[in-house]
Amino acid sequence: MLDALFFRRWLTAAADAVDREAERLTELDSPIGDADHGSNLQRGFRAVAAVLEKEAPDTPGAVLMLAGRQLISTVGGASGPLYGTLLRRTGKELGDAPEVGPARFAAALRTGVDAVAALGGAAPGDKTMLDALVPGIDALDALDALDNSLDSFGAAREAALQGALATTPLQARKGRASYLGERSIGHQDPGATSSALLFEALAETADGAGGVSREGSRG
Repeated sequence: MLDALFFRRWLTAAADAVDREAERLTELDSPIGDADHGSNLQRGFRAVAAVLEKEAPDTPGAVLMLAGRQLISTVGGASGPLYGTLLRRTGKELGDAPEVGPARFAAALRTGVDAVAALGGAAPGDKTMLDALVPGIDALDALDALDNSLDSFGAAREAALQGALATTPLQARKGRASYLGERSIGHQDPGATSSALLFEALAETADGAGGVSREGSRG
């Protein structure tokens, strides 16, 4: 089962990953965006890590909702509302439960991903963060079929990474990059790349927790 501590560790690991990759995210954003994706997310996730250390919510849903609010209030541009919506909607779906099974978390996260798609009016293939989020959540849906959900967290990390890499030959159809038309082709999408970092942090957190039991995967 996954408790509030697991989710706090996940978001702290995500903040570390964004911090480590901020310069690269900005480099990816430079030719097709506003050259601020890395710095914006770095500021936002540092604020998330700080507020979670200070307030330490005691349920998974509360952790994610607090983190989402923090991102919305500190990240400029489209990234704040999109990432904030992802976490807030996932947290709301989890409710007040003190612990959740991985399958329930996966279902809630899909609700969050769907909310991001609705907010941005985008779909997979549009060269956005959804090109990593959707493959990642699709991989998590395999949780119930596995004896050890750690395998699915790892599979989700790989699926999200491959989804981000696959944005390079795409032409952007949504967001700032879409204004470039065919000139957006040949550039890896920064939003998909940062979204893949969330799944990377999730897999690392699950690995550090020693995986999740088969019984937990039914929650």
